[in-house]
Amino acid sequence: MNQPLLMALALILGGAIGYLVRQRVAAGKRNSLEAKLKEEARKAETNAQEIILEAKSKAVSLLEEARKEDKERKTTLNRTEERLLEKEEALAEREKESQAGQKKLVDETSKLEEEKEGIKNTRERIQAELSKVAGFSPEEAKEKLIHEIEEHHREDLAEMLHRLTQERQEEIEKKGVDIITTAIQRLARSHVSDLTTSTFTLPSEDLKGKIIGREGRNIRAIERLTGVELIVDEGPDTIILSSFDPLRREVAKIALQKLIKDGRIQPAKIEEKVEEAKGELEKRMYEIGEEAAYEVGVFDFPKEVVHLLGRLNFRTSFGQNVLTHSIEMAHIAGMIAAELGANVDVAKKGALVHDIGKAIDHEVEGTHVELGRKILKKYGVADDVVTAMESHHEDYPHSSTEAFIVTAADSLSAARPGARRGTTENYIKRLDDLEKIANDFPGVSQSYAISAGRELRVFVIPEKVDDFGALQLARDIAGKIRSEMNYPGEIKVNVIRETRAVEYAK
Repeated sequence: MNQPLLMALALILGGAIGYLVRQRVAAGKRNSLEAKLKEEARKAETNAQEIILEAKSKAVSLLEEARKEDKERKTTLNRTEERLLEKEEALAEREKESQAGQKKLVDETSKLEEEKEGIKNTRERIQAELSKVAGFSPEEAKEKLIHEIEEHHREDLAEMLHRLTQERQEEIEKKGVDIITTAIQRLARSHVSDLTTSTFTLPSEDLKGKIIGREGRNIRAIERLTGVELIVDEGPDTIILSSFDPLRREVAKIALQKLIKDGRIQPAKIEEKVEEAKGELEKRMYEIGEEAAYEVGVFDFPKEVVHLLGRLNFRTSFGQNVLTHSIEMAHIAGMIAAELGANVDVAKKGALVHDIGKAIDHEVEGTHVELGRKILKKYGVADDVVTAMESHHEDYPHSSTEAFIVTAADSLSAARPGARRGTTENYIKRLDDLEKIANDFPGVSQSYAISAGRELRVFVIPEKVDDFGALQLARDIAGKIRSEMNYPGEIKVNVIRETRAVEYAK
């Protein structure tokens, strides 16, 4: 063979070998890529299954929560529906009772009208029959009877007329004395002012409008909570606090000071400040009692007794301040005991606490002497002090020299000119009796005698007294006042039924 032919054969053989090699390399690469793809597909399928399982789990959890919330919502709706049904039933029952009451009232009114008409017809028939039998009309019979009486009893009538004239003259003179003494009593302005009214000075005249409030709601709230009548038009920058009870006036005064300082005057805030004022007054009473004991020179009384002494500062007896009277008595008793060589300390203590029972006699039944003995024994005051105070009204025998001294000091302090005024004490007792009469009725929460006893304002518990019951209660209280008390003029019984609706947003 020639050389060119060999070269051509070598080229063909090399190309074939190269082609085979390339085919084998390509097949290896293809197999490796297919394996990788299969592995990636397997991993993707595994991840997809895990994601599906996780999604199913979350879906189940969400479904359970939704079912639970739906169940709770249904329970809440059922409870709300039950409460609404109960309220509807209660309202229907009340409406039914109201309609029954109105029907009964209409029936009774109609029955009374029929009976009244029957009585009128019967009276007219009887009068007609009597006129027919007697042959005279009622007017003619009356004139004839009067004429016969005048003829037969002329001398007796003249004597009776003379006696009636004398009695009338005596009654006029007595009434005149009463009018004069009442006028003198009213003209003693400083005395009456201290006992029945207090003056509260305002920083600004504009505050009167805030204290009165829209449609008078603020002033009504203050009067209801304190039992004090507020008079706002007496003078510029002043309000008059009127009540026979000094404690109530002091509570109202402190509450007004707090409200003005706070600046927000509204019923809810008024209620809050009145409660604060009552607490502050309790602290102040203890301080007053401490000052009184210090002035007399007594330092070992229990705190409870000292507090009750401070309470006496807001109590009067026959127009005399009880604490001032007790301090005066203690000084007098101490001087007498020193002169006689008796126990000065016991005499002072007995005199200072001799009227301690009057601090609670408005709240607890019993005489002030008995109440005082129980208080002193309860808080461990020495027996010789109790013995010294218990005889000042001769309820108990005088068993010690100090007991005689306390009684003498009481007489000297009370008999001092101008010390006591019985008219004012009777006036305050009448107002106190008015409130006690109202408080004895069931359903009454509190009552206040205002306008110098011309009005009794009674607040009832709305759950216990309905509207018809309030009308009946006013009549019953007025009837009891008429039967048990003597009073001039008339007394207005004002029963107030106030309903409050309270709900909390949570």
